[in-house]
Amino acid sequence: MAIEIERKFLVKDGWRPEGEPIHLRQGYLPLTGPIIVRIRQQDNRAFLTLKGRTDGITRNEYEYEIPPQDAEELLMRCQKSIVEKSRYLVTEGNYTWEVDVFFGANDGLIVAELELSSEDEEFERPEWLAAEVSNDPRYYNANLAKHPFSEWRSDTD
Repeated sequence: MAIEIERKFLVKDGWRPEGEPIHLRQGYLPLTGPIIVRIRQQDNRAFLTLKGRTDGITRNEYEYEIPPQDAEELLMRCQKSIVEKSRYLVTEGNYTWEVDVFFGANDGLIVAELELSSEDEEFERPEWLAAEVSNDPRYYNANLAKHPFSEWRSDTD
């Protein structure tokens, strides 16, 4: 069984990306139930991902590469909006952080994610991290597709 254990943090104002980003477009098929189906275009590749319910910071995740044309067609069938972001891989110590700079309906949001091998794994927190949002479902990408950051009230900080 594939398991994802992930911590999420906001990024402090003033952080500037370095290096070449990975460009991502992703949407979610309109389903009800415990499984989320994500379609993702990542530069010139595409993926279908099935994600289970989150328990703490852990959930089941299965990902499969699919033809880019299939992804384009499936994205047209996705709910409300497409999440668009540039991902930067940032190495700090023994870890590689994925820092997502969102644009489109989620413009202004920057989130850093770190995948871990266990929920209690210790890591050094980079100084550019702000508040942890791992347990805040508003920051799940599937929720950002339904209720984009641009629609939030200003009291979320």
